[in-house]
Amino acid sequence: MLRLALAKPLTAAPFTARAFSTATALKYEHILTETRGNVGLVTLNRPKALNALCNDLFTELNDAMFKFDADPKIGAMVLTGSEKAFAAGADIKEMKDNTFVDTYKTDFLGHWAKLAELKKPTIAAVNGYALGGGCELAMSCDIIYAGEKAVFGQPEIKLGIIPGAGGTQRLVKAVGKSKAMEMVLTGSVNLNANEALQAGLVSQVYPADTLVDEAVKTASKIASMSQASVQMAKEAINKSFEVPLSAGLRWERVLFQALFGTADQKEGMSAFAEKRKATFTNQ
Repeated sequence: MLRLALAKPLTAAPFTARAFSTATALKYEHILTETRGNVGLVTLNRPKALNALCNDLFTELNDAMFKFDADPKIGAMVLTGSEKAFAAGADIKEMKDNTFVDTYKTDFLGHWAKLAELKKPTIAAVNGYALGGGCELAMSCDIIYAGEKAVFGQPEIKLGIIPGAGGTQRLVKAVGKSKAMEMVLTGSVNLNANEALQAGLVSQVYPADTLVDEAVKTASKIASMSQASVQMAKEAINKSFEVPLSAGLRWERVLFQALFGTADQKEGMSAFAEKRKATFTNQ
């Protein structure tokens, strides 16, 4: 959740939608939204604060992501920031005077967990700094792609706190106990893009200028599949983090069996037998 003074304040770069993009009707102060075919794209847009995750930004992010989640024309979402910073952490100035009673009664950071409730897959396209809350935000997505200069870390311990939005839980499942302990307890051990790839925190590393396009390409491929299958696959994989193996296997099998009640299963298997491309209708 930590944001460090990493560079001089940046000026906002002008936003230009690509020729194949369609701007959504959503208007926000701290994020930008657009659609690229069947993919919803959200860009964090607080450049002067290195995309520090203030309360208003996260409220807008939840709103935009859940609107995409409810849109039948969208099959997956991509979340990104700037080339300098995906998100350099939570907004420390906003939270520094909080008290325990305040944070407990209001379930402070509780709304950060909402992204895990999205049914459609999400891809974090991380350029630059993803520190503290920024790293936690990336880990709340289903897939992480990194730009070549991406940096991941959990430096909250330097402020006398600990990660509060998944840093002690998701990180250990991604990189293992020893590395997670080292990162969280020292607050100064960060992973660069290649180290994050080797550790299993990210899936792919791309040049910074092609990162978002590559993430959108993968999201588009996912969105072209049967959405019932995609969402059940996501649910089954996420369930593996929460239940014993025997329960997870049972859950997987029930979802597998349930898909035989869909038109897309009939189409997919018929297309395979007939050696043609399937045309899914999400039914």
